[in-house]
Amino acid sequence: MLSHFLLSSSLAATFLSLSLSVVALPAPEPHVHDDVSQRSLPARWYHDDSFHAHALFRRQAATPTDPSGFPQVGTPAWAAAYPSDTPNSNNMPQAWKDALNTAVQAGKIPNIAPSKQSSPGANPTYGNLNPSSAQVCSGTYGCRIPGQVWDAPAGVLGVSFDDGPLPPSDKLYAFLQQNQIRATHFYIGVNIIQNWKEFNLAFQNQDDIAVHTWTHPYMTTLSNADVVAQLGWTLQVIYNSTGGRLARFWRPPYGDTDTRVTAIAKEVFGLTTVVWNQDTNDWSLGESGGTNPQAIQSNFQKWLSGPKTPGLIILEHELSTGSVAAFQAGFPLMKQYNWTLKSVAELDGQGAYQNAQDSTSPVNSVALTAGGNGGAGLVPTSSSSATPNNAVQTSASGSSASTSSAPDNSVKKSSGAPTFKPSSIILTLSTSALGLLVGLCLV
Repeated sequence: MLSHFLLSSSLAATFLSLSLSVVALPAPEPHVHDDVSQRSLPARWYHDDSFHAHALFRRQAATPTDPSGFPQVGTPAWAAAYPSDTPNSNNMPQAWKDALNTAVQAGKIPNIAPSKQSSPGANPTYGNLNPSSAQVCSGTYGCRIPGQVWDAPAGVLGVSFDDGPLPPSDKLYAFLQQNQIRATHFYIGVNIIQNWKEFNLAFQNQDDIAVHTWTHPYMTTLSNADVVAQLGWTLQVIYNSTGGRLARFWRPPYGDTDTRVTAIAKEVFGLTTVVWNQDTNDWSLGESGGTNPQAIQSNFQKWLSGPKTPGLIILEHELSTGSVAAFQAGFPLMKQYNWTLKSVAELDGQGAYQNAQDSTSPVNSVALTAGGNGGAGLVPTSSSSATPNNAVQTSASGSSASTSSAPDNSVKKSSGAPTFKPSSIILTLSTSALGLLVGLCLV
């Protein structure tokens, strides 16, 4: 009997020793690879080109006042994150600079000089280059670049308004709501800061938000970097103020774009350029030599009673009470001639945003996983709720928009230090129990 007890004690000790040796072993270190494979999101409505625009704007950490990470639109912390006037491209986030440099080095940005103007408001010129040539293809001269949007589908009138948000926007938004009209608003960045209540209202009304630059310049007259700053800051404030939605569309002020500017918008930020095929000139209402309500109504009659192929994209503004009234006066004609009204951002059925279908659908966050700013895979990181907390909100303390805190595109690696996991403890306890059980059986 004594021998059996000694034998069982010895076996129990052996199993206990084995269990202790398990504790001494660290859990396997995760594999870390620099060459992260490319993956695609399951749905096809979002912008799925392989460029890196999604990585240039990212949700910030949650704040005590807002767990979504976006301070409420209209607060001082929200407004302080953005330029108060013409943005200085030297101070924009490094990620935007890197994205531009990568696109230039890859030969994706045409090497043509910025245009010149002989006087303010004059049509831009290109020296010895023909502005209508394929090399330049200036929108000011009516030249169309493949991939731009100028026409709506047959029988469709694409509804959009430029230059908001502004005080006259309130009356327009009420009219759109009353008549169940969905529109795209090509917003100016500084106007969003100054008229944030109107911005909130448009988004809450489920209209589509798009880019009309930060301060409304002639874009072809700017350097590459200044083009990026004008687009980037407007994208940033929209992104931060709509729960992380990345706009798909932009409209060049005055229709002033060319191959260089169009390429920068597309390659750096994933933006599609939208122009128009009819112009009300409503921006000039009340100006000396400008148009008048009767002329606008006469043009509506001509356009709306005419052929339905191609469809219409009419340039209109929420710039003044008069421009809003002009749209209201033309609306009965749109119904009379059986036009289908659609928001310009919805014309292709691919959604208003690169990572969300519209203002109510879930937002798919995507991140640059590896490979630098060219050709890296876009992978889903999270899906947030359709409506941000506290109506429409923006990034915490403006950190993603500040020059000192550019989005982090790096791949995080583990420290390599040994780690212990709960599974190791469970295995230890199980092994010890088994040793004692065997010892008792032998006794």
